Amino acid sequence: MADSLLPRRKAWLGELFQGYQGPPFEVRLWDGWRWSWRPGQSPACTIVVADPAALAALLAKPNELTLGEAFIDGSLDVEGDLFSVFAVAEHLFSLPRALKRRIAQKAALAVFALGRRIRHGAVSSRRRDRASIAYHYDQPVNFFAPWLGESLVYSCAYFRDAGEPLEVAQRQKLDHVCRKLRLKTGERFLDIGCGWGSLTMHAAGYGARAHGITLSREQAATAQSRIHRADLDAGCTAELRDYRELEGRLPQFDKIASVGMFEHVGLKNLPLYFGIAYRLLKPGGLLLNHAIARSQMAPVRDSFVERYVFPDGRLVTLTETLTAAQSQGFEVRDVENLREHYELTLRQWVAGLKAHREELLRQVPEKTYRIWLLYMAGSAAAFRRGDIAIYQTLLSRPDSGKSGLPLTRADLYAPDRAASPPSANSVGHLTAA
Repeated sequence: MADSLLPRRKAWLGELFQGYQGPPFEVRLWDGWRWSWRPGQSPACTIVVADPAALAALLAKPNELTLGEAFIDGSLDVEGDLFSVFAVAEHLFSLPRALKRRIAQKAALAVFALGRRIRHGAVSSRRRDRASIAYHYDQPVNFFAPWLGESLVYSCAYFRDAGEPLEVAQRQKLDHVCRKLRLKTGERFLDIGCGWGSLTMHAAGYGARAHGITLSREQAATAQSRIHRADLDAGCTAELRDYRELEGRLPQFDKIASVGMFEHVGLKNLPLYFGIAYRLLKPGGLLLNHAIARSQMAPVRDSFVERYVFPDGRLVTLTETLTAAQSQGFEVRDVENLREHYELTLRQWVAGLKAHREELLRQVPEKTYRIWLLYMAGSAAAFRRGDIAIYQTLLSRPDSGKSGLPLTRADLYAPDRAASPPSANSVGHLTAA
């Protein structure tokens, strides 16, 4: 920025943040110049602008992509409470376009814009889905282990108390899924999108014959290795497989869980997804679908997450999910919103990412680390606002009108139902097979 524009910085920022109601913050530019909102109050965070291109993103065209890309590039950073900066971002996103355009014209700044997208065939095709999943999940398992914790579960935990350790809450989530399915000894269980095998192995603790599938080679190899080390090979397996390839290959299942993969299905494929799941179940069987959904009232934006974290990821609404499930013959038996639980989970993941920063940077480039940090923190803010939620939906394939479920939920909370987690849940000796 030219020296003649320096005196105008205060005016531009003051105009941008007029009416801002969030926590106090300050801005520090590359030359050391500072501007504080609510001077005299201790800022919750400091937005560090390392070069003029990032100031362009902040003043001229603030949106998820421009600010997110400036953050992962390192030209924009946050010191202090990372979560508090999302109140600042929300204020900027809500400003009238005319105001932002006027400030941009005054500043005469070029808009910061970069990025890339994966292209591997048609959206939601098998080839492109496999490429998109690999882009997100095929990091080394040693990148995930330090911040996911001992359970190695990459999905929303289940907290009985907000202060519980992540490891306790993740074990409770695995058990919550198995309890909802009323999983029994000898039943055939399918885990669609099995990750590194934690739920598949936990289901084996209930005596089920458990089979997990994933589109990530890293996850499939690690899951099978963990199963072998836990001596569960006789009744527990994991493989690299698309759910669309299962029909006709295996006998029908008594119970199915899909935890954290539904986001990749896509709106147009919902009937196909639920139709295949319905046919994979025996009459009287149950499907637990655990998935993030967008609020029908949430604003539509250029998505940082879609471009950099989940290429081709498509969040649908709960209404769209239930409509598609019922269209294929499923009966909706229970719906639980775990939105607050996911914010708590993400906050602990962010703390883990920060605590293990140096270790993680030996596994991935700093840009990758910053993408994950921003994605986790931003998602926590979105869950807190209610822009997105996480629903566990229990669906039944009725058997001549019989659901196979008890009259009440009392059995879900009986203390004697918990399974013993397999010993290979330990991360201490995790390596990809």
